[in-house]
Amino acid sequence: MEVAARLHGADWWNQFVALGGRLDSAFLVEGFGDLLEHKIDAPLLRREARIATDVVVRALNRPQSEELAERAGVAATRLAATVARMDQRSTSTASTAEIAALALALRGDYGPAAAAAEPYVGTAALERLFLTALRLERFDITLALRLLAAHRGPAQAIESGRLIGKYAWWPSWLLRIVAERALAGTLDEDTIFALDRCAYAELSPAQARLARRLLGGDAGLIAASAQRLEALGEAEAAGRLRDGDLNAVALAARLVPL
Repeated sequence: MEVAARLHGADWWNQFVALGGRLDSAFLVEGFGDLLEHKIDAPLLRREARIATDVVVRALNRPQSEELAERAGVAATRLAATVARMDQRSTSTASTAEIAALALALRGDYGPAAAAAEPYVGTAALERLFLTALRLERFDITLALRLLAAHRGPAQAIESGRLIGKYAWWPSWLLRIVAERALAGTLDEDTIFALDRCAYAELSPAQARLARRLLGGDAGLIAASAQRLEALGEAEAAGRLRDGDLNAVALAARLVPL
């Protein structure tokens, strides 16, 4: 059994569904099945779990079919009843908890299912499953997973992934800054707007290195760049750069000779 370093409750996992919008339930249930079935040692129980999962996934993929919905309900109930019988007879095995977690997922109780499955399949696999099942467009799933690994909550991870998802074309040096700011909890829409100006500035490698240092708060470089701006008649921009205005960084970086 894999023991997760930090377990989460059902309410924590339910945030993915509440915050993410559209959810691909069929993909999510199938993912639960893939993660849990191979943990079930008994062949007959594993086969029952696979059959029940397949029936529910088919119903979720065709929500207009009443017949499939009825079959899915029966399959989910039967699997839950199997777990109940095993508990009543005190014949629980190492597979019982995994089957119970899968039974919750088949009923649509995704948060409790994840909380029950986490000790056996690991946190990271479930986080990736939920984020993928959200089917978010222009979403940076890698950044979201990094934030979750750093013990940020689902809300911050999903919001940051959404903010950055549409800027995948940014240069790598700027994306690294974005990741650093997201991990530090200082990434917001105003910051994204300012960084976008740096991305559009088409900086040379030398200018990009300077911009990275300016964005990192290099006090000496900020003072020198502000003086350069003043010498070129950009006193207002120099003042904004000294005050920490990120929008002035692109201008200051572009003034470095190519």
